[in-house]
Amino acid sequence: MKIPFLDLKEQYLEMKDDLDLACKRVLESGWYILGKELERFESEFASFTSCRHCIGVGNGLDALHLILRAMNIGTGDEVIVPANTYIATWLAVSFTGATPVPVEPDDRTYNIDPGHIEAAITNNTKAIIAVHLYGQPADMDAINEIANRHDLKVVEDAAQAHGAIYKGKRVGSLGDAAGFSFYPTKNLGAMGDGGAVLTNDDSIAERVRILRNYGSRTKYSNEAKGINSRLDELQAALLRVKLRRLEEWNERRRKAASKYFSGLQGISGLTLPVVPEWAEPVWHLFVVQIPDRKSLQEMLNRNGIETLIHYPIPPHLSGAYSDLSWTKRGFRISEKLSNRVLSIPMGPHLEPMAQQAVIDHLRKFREYTAR
Repeated sequence: MKIPFLDLKEQYLEMKDDLDLACKRVLESGWYILGKELERFESEFASFTSCRHCIGVGNGLDALHLILRAMNIGTGDEVIVPANTYIATWLAVSFTGATPVPVEPDDRTYNIDPGHIEAAITNNTKAIIAVHLYGQPADMDAINEIANRHDLKVVEDAAQAHGAIYKGKRVGSLGDAAGFSFYPTKNLGAMGDGGAVLTNDDSIAERVRILRNYGSRTKYSNEAKGINSRLDELQAALLRVKLRRLEEWNERRRKAASKYFSGLQGISGLTLPVVPEWAEPVWHLFVVQIPDRKSLQEMLNRNGIETLIHYPIPPHLSGAYSDLSWTKRGFRISEKLSNRVLSIPMGPHLEPMAQQAVIDHLRKFREYTAR
């Protein structure tokens, strides 16, 4: 049995007719950039997240970058970021000219630990980016309380958390602004790149709309040094179709996560994620920790089970940030996680028999190595 990490083909087949009609509608319209499909998707996704504004952009990295620019963050400023995250979070800060300042995660939830944030704040700090990593909300009340005391902006990186809930509220509405990615593998994924900025702040929304379109409200009238980053009509139309299934697909992910929790409990050396009582994750990824990850991954691969590592190199140890002179053991929790985490198959089309096979092989691996 071949068990893919995520089955994107089945996603298409489940709603093939509706997706095909959406494509046809756009192609026949003759309008492909900044049109009615984008306007409708922006309205629908804003309503889904309980935000006043949704601004479609080219990808999730651009979403974060444009938010920071709209907040007038730039050279000489500092932005608090998780040490344990995908490098795009840091790059968004760097692209403004500001400096990312990493903070360690809670190794149970993988999200930034609010207890470490205050020690990283300086007179140059302007904002905190909270990543809802793997689809689990960060502790936004604690983060917002710190930000309020220090007069800082709060940005949500919700690239992996479409529909996740924190204390009864959807992520995306919990800070000053939020960046979403619609990369194909996301819970709400396009058929290519895409992203969006969500905010209840009118001034941030207006600024992002200008910056995403060459710094222009009207053609050839450029009031700022903007970029070209627009969610196109075709992707917007496809996302409108898939948004209608997002709740159902997230619930399938939750059921799969529940089966993993019950099936993988008590395995020696295997650490499962911890979910705080106030969080309702959407399980973009199901990530376990195990000391002998390489051996486990090789065994699963031999048995047709695809796994991935999110993420094998922390941003502070990447070549991209070698100029900042961080060294190994600078962020021990993040480095430990990078050596131990393993993402196992997860998605709305993970068949029960396939998932049981994953569970069975994990149990057999530990039984074998325990001999």
